[in-house]
Amino acid sequence: MRYNKIRKMDISNGPGVRVSIFMQGCEFNCPNCFNPETHDFNGGKEFTDETINKVLELCNREEMAGLSILGGEPMHPKNIEATCKLAKAFKEKYPNKTIWVWSGFLFDQLKNEEVLNYIDVLVDGQFVQKLANPTLKWKGSSNQRVIDVKKSLKENKIVFHEDN
Repeated sequence: MRYNKIRKMDISNGPGVRVSIFMQGCEFNCPNCFNPETHDFNGGKEFTDETINKVLELCNREEMAGLSILGGEPMHPKNIEATCKLAKAFKEKYPNKTIWVWSGFLFDQLKNEEVLNYIDVLVDGQFVQKLANPTLKWKGSSNQRVIDVKKSLKENKIVFHEDN
């Protein structure tokens, strides 16, 4: 598993000031993806326990609202184990901070994955250029959904986040 970059203070990928990590590798290759440099599974840097520790350290400031995990594709079978390990470690250390994840996979495709137990909000669905809208909050195209994962798992149906 590899990652592309870590943003120490990000205000564009989720509410508040956050730490964002961009996982490396994606097979969707959506036309006009905002992050094509993350598509190659062999690019970026090795994701290790040191990477997790670095992210946790960066989040250890009161002004940090949470962690955002993007890509590439954090939920790809080659990445999901590391994404889950990071999310679990984050929630154990910061239970009151939020985790937001962006994935081209749909919620229904992921609903049996352990990682959902740690995620607060999932922005799901592939970016579709013909549905692109720069005025949308937290997503690039209108087919994507901003899902409240905790409520969705509890109610056994998709519940949209207030910012959908």
